[in-house]
Amino acid sequence: MEFIWPRKSMLALKMLKLSVPAGAGALNSFHQGIVDGHGPPGPISPVPARFGADLVRISPELDTEVKNNNDNNRTVLTNRSGIEGKTISSAKSGSPPEKSSMDFQQSVTDIEVPKPMSKIYCDDKSKDEGFPYARPIICQMSGDVRVSPGSSSVSITMSMQQGVEERRVRPYARHDDSLLPLVTEVDIRASASENDTPKCSISHDVPAVIFSIGGYTGNFFHDMSDVLIPLYLTTFRFKGRVKFFITNYKQWWIQKYKPMLRRLSHYDIIDFDSNKDVHCFEQVMVGLFRDRDLILQPHPTRNPKGYSMLDFTRFLRHSYGLKRARPLVLGEEPSKKPRMLIISRRGTRKLLNLRQVAAISRALGFEVTVSEARGNLKRFAAMVNSCDVLLAVHGAGLTNQIFLPTQAVVIQIVPWGKMDWMATNFYGEPARGMNLRYLEYHISEQESSLAQRYPRDHMVFKDPMAIHGQGWNALADIFMTQDVKLNLRRFRPTLLQALDLLQL
Repeated sequence: MEFIWPRKSMLALKMLKLSVPAGAGALNSFHQGIVDGHGPPGPISPVPARFGADLVRISPELDTEVKNNNDNNRTVLTNRSGIEGKTISSAKSGSPPEKSSMDFQQSVTDIEVPKPMSKIYCDDKSKDEGFPYARPIICQMSGDVRVSPGSSSVSITMSMQQGVEERRVRPYARHDDSLLPLVTEVDIRASASENDTPKCSISHDVPAVIFSIGGYTGNFFHDMSDVLIPLYLTTFRFKGRVKFFITNYKQWWIQKYKPMLRRLSHYDIIDFDSNKDVHCFEQVMVGLFRDRDLILQPHPTRNPKGYSMLDFTRFLRHSYGLKRARPLVLGEEPSKKPRMLIISRRGTRKLLNLRQVAAISRALGFEVTVSEARGNLKRFAAMVNSCDVLLAVHGAGLTNQIFLPTQAVVIQIVPWGKMDWMATNFYGEPARGMNLRYLEYHISEQESSLAQRYPRDHMVFKDPMAIHGQGWNALADIFMTQDVKLNLRRFRPTLLQALDLLQL
């Protein structure tokens, strides 16, 4: 399905007296997010009287390259009050053709511009090759699309002959039945007549993406894998010219990730839970594309641009002003020691002899910092980026590897209980995808606090996979609640291996 992104406003087309026949113009798909400057391939709609000030409300942090591109290729709007959608805005796209003002006004009045044909496509394929679990539904719409946060709905005017049924979508990038009460549904409604849809109060000439920050958010791993990486995958191609509507809105969450959100969208975020306006768009997407957790791979539909996790880490470095793109190479600067960050945990999977682990690491030549993955994210990201080695027990803290310089070392301590698949898929494979050097240390049963809770002939030790077979709750109650006390003699070779990797 193709989606159309006009580079100039519809009013500018009128003023230039362009006659656009159906099928004219070669445009890129919705997934490309930009156009080649030609007219749309179908009839175009007239510009509403109230035209939102989207094009002038650009973030001051906008890159120079994007600023220049926008200045050269967009219609500039002047809003008489400076408040988006509340007053009539006038469009300026350079001087009109050399005609008398009377002739020019008459030509604008006489042109009748028909409306575009609306389209909707929902990808509800539950599984596909290379994706290990069910994917969330994603719906893409073009044409006359109206977003009504007050009724948690999106309306599209289109011929009923297309057989579109009303459907409900939870716009959260993880499909899990336990999430149902945690994610607000968005109703998608199709109407045969414009009279059956809500009237526009604000019109926008950029696309809209509706997504949720409910679900498992608040956990750093899920913030990244369920929202921010999918959001990057879905919207980075628009170069900031996209409007975000967020359901299950949490202001603290928006503030925490503001540097990333600002870089992806140069417009104010709209709270889908409380906004009462009816927003009209030509392109709307409900939901986000996603890949596996903390992984990005080329795919013909969800990742046609071929974005990688290396691209995402570069995006993070720009968003947070992180300075280091590569780690220390041993021997290059003899006076400098490689820096190691040990992420400590308060709850489960604590490293019980953390001080001794830090001491042996220092004895081997590391400069060691111990910190929890908490507090101001920008400061913590800078701390991680300043280090060459990240050491942590399996858990969300390992997600912070996204801030490491390329080719730094990640050491994951894997708890007892056949946790290999989780360790490798959640953190090992992503580390390799970010071009990090990855090491795993699998503890023995003597290094687990489970040795004090269960006899050695218990299935916890004899047959850990039998616990896995009982489902997530059993696995979480037993293996995810253990603490770790490392055998320093056994762990020492892993630290030496990390040093060796920094010499390459």
